[in-house]
Amino acid sequence: MSDAPEIDEELINDPFKTRCALLVSVLALVLAVASLGGSNAAKEATMENIHAANAYNFYQAKNQRQTAYKIAADDLELQLKTAKLPSDARQVLEKKLSDYQKNVTRYESEPETGEGKKELMQRAKAHEAKRDEALARDPWFDYAEALLQIGIVLTSVAIITGKRTFFNVSAVLGLLGVLSTLNGYLLFV
Repeated sequence: MSDAPEIDEELINDPFKTRCALLVSVLALVLAVASLGGSNAAKEATMENIHAANAYNFYQAKNQRQTAYKIAADDLELQLKTAKLPSDARQVLEKKLSDYQKNVTRYESEPETGEGKKELMQRAKAHEAKRDEALARDPWFDYAEALLQIGIVLTSVAIITGKRTFFNVSAVLGLLGVLSTLNGYLLFV
């Protein structure tokens, strides 16, 4: 005599329970994909927010340095216009004024390094746009996860009770979960 429990062949061959098991498998698969997408969207939003903040901080530092050079240049211009200076002192101040004005211009835009105020602002805005897109995707993954989890639970209830209504509701919720997952990745809506 074998100690193995008897297997009810009717239970194994029940097409309804097979469909329920397949639905649970599909919903669990999509749930894993949605969970991964949600996790990645949240990480991306955080990372892009940090990059945007860094670019804005760098912009502010450049702006402060530029302002200091503008003030110094204005002071030198005033000295050159009002003070009676020997010609060699005047030449030194004019050279210094020219250097300060070049720095002011360079801080405004530095295309070769990408670190002028103009380029930093563009970089910060690009990071903000990526952050905003990730933030727009994230809730769709949350919706998908909730719908898919509820669908799995209702499919389990359908298996236990044999009620097709639970199966049908879980299939609809699963479809909505799949659509939410797709929208999370592709942002149709």
